[in-house]
Amino acid sequence: MTGIIDTIQNSINELIGNSITILPGLISALIIVALTRYGAEFTHNLAKKVADKTIKSTSLRLLFLKATYIITWIVGIVIASIIAFPGLRLGDIIATLGLGSVAVGFAFQDIFKNFLAGILILLEEPFVIQDQIQVDDHEGTVENINIRTTEIKTYQGEKILIPNSTVFTSAIKIKTAFPSRRTDLMVGVDYNTSLPQAKAILEQIINTIGGVTHEPAPEVDLVAFNDSSIDLVVRYWTDSRQADVRRIQTKAIAAIKQAFDNEDIVIPYPIRTVYHFNQEKFNDYLPPAQS
Repeated sequence: MTGIIDTIQNSINELIGNSITILPGLISALIIVALTRYGAEFTHNLAKKVADKTIKSTSLRLLFLKATYIITWIVGIVIASIIAFPGLRLGDIIATLGLGSVAVGFAFQDIFKNFLAGILILLEEPFVIQDQIQVDDHEGTVENINIRTTEIKTYQGEKILIPNSTVFTSAIKIKTAFPSRRTDLMVGVDYNTSLPQAKAILEQIINTIGGVTHEPAPEVDLVAFNDSSIDLVVRYWTDSRQADVRRIQTKAIAAIKQAFDNEDIVIPYPIRTVYHFNQEKFNDYLPPAQS
């Protein structure tokens, strides 16, 4: 019994001795991790100053800042690990990361997929911050491209976070890719309307609305014989941002309605012709009348 007690005491003493031996290293490692946080913020701010002066692309600046921040943390954690465990060599760390990356890859494949997609989006720049885009059913202004998601602010003021992999693999409509874009405004007139007159009025009105560009010039086309009207399309170009498109379209509709009222041009309602007949007279199931 005495031998067992001595063995336990020796084990405890050895454990306490080892703990005391590695305690300074653990404390130093924790201090380095804490300092790494401030170091990452410092390098981020320094990189921002450098990027603002040397990199013109907003997306590349954002990628440079994120990469600087992440690399600073990786360096700090590696140094803390080496100090905490003096016998640990850099080669052992790399080997451990290599073996662990397989398991981590399976567990966090969606995170890595979105991370890599975010890097490719920032490098290729299909769109930039403040562009207005549509991805699937989501439309709005790009506010930020994070490590995992692309942040969009809708026109209603809502925030939508779309996974970067979805953005990278989906068809994207970039509505502000060019300085201006076209609006097609449908207008119907009565069949009794003089079409040259209606076309001339529309051309005159659309050219007087502020915000409509003169290059390319507006156009008015006759497009269809509809059930109750002959349809024309007014095609005009404005600034590509949604607020300008919506504001100028409102002005155009109001001005066209006022001009047509002044010239007694009718924008017709849908018309349906209804015929009434004697159902009993034309009932196929009744026996024929006897002569």
